[in-house]
Amino acid sequence: MSNLKPTNDFVFKKLFGEEKNVDILKDLIQAILPEMKIAKVVVNKDVSLERKMITDKLGILDVVATLNNNTKINIEMQVENLHNTIERSVFYQSGLYQESLTKGMQYTQVFKTIGIWITNYDVFKEGPFHEIARLKRDYENIILTDKYELHYIQLSKFKEKCKRISTKLEQWLTFIINENMEEIKMVNNKYVKKAEKELEYLSGDEETRRLAYLREKAIRDELAAIAQAKDEGISEGISKGISQEKIKIAQKMLVENIDIETISKITELTKEEIENIKNEKNN
Repeated sequence: MSNLKPTNDFVFKKLFGEEKNVDILKDLIQAILPEMKIAKVVVNKDVSLERKMITDKLGILDVVATLNNNTKINIEMQVENLHNTIERSVFYQSGLYQESLTKGMQYTQVFKTIGIWITNYDVFKEGPFHEIARLKRDYENIILTDKYELHYIQLSKFKEKCKRISTKLEQWLTFIINENMEEIKMVNNKYVKKAEKELEYLSGDEETRRLAYLREKAIRDELAAIAQAKDEGISEGISKGISQEKIKIAQKMLVENIDIETISKITELTKEEIENIKNEKNN
């Protein structure tokens, strides 16, 4: 039986989003942000962002944590290119930035937010595999604020350009790609070793394997719906097709008596939408 892949966002969240694994999450974040001295990491559970619009889109964040009691960080794992990474990352980050301003705080007191997007594809044709985007003024590229930061870590570029593991980040990316077990075993990092053992445990859990498969299927169905809608040349069909596929998956999971929270994580439907599907099914 082969191990699950950390590039599956459900598996990634199980690995790095659980309180018991906060030490491996901290080491991963420290590898991505070497200039920040991270003393404390607190994992935020059941985090979601809802945009109040007619479309009522919901973004479910993979792993959200607070660093050193103030900096908010969001880590997203994206294995398939839906051709909206920039737009989604800005949307998610804006929501997180807004949420960091609690009642009674001044705008100048808003906490720093960092979005980290690990992708299995190229976000940018040019540039390094780890690229940072910040808000800047047109005038001499002066930083507008240091409180809004996006990182794009492109695994496809890493595989192409990195021929030898020499940094902590390269150790973690080698593990996340999870293609060469010999390279992983040679990594001298106790936290990567712990993550490897945790992945083996998750891979042996039947329920985790089933949910990881359902998550992969949901993404494949979403891609198929987009492709079909594009072939038909009907822009409205894109959103409609995606919704229909997600509803079908939710219906199957309800038949299996899977809890609504898990279905929401897998399909990215809201809990209210799933409740409506459940009620329609029972009527």
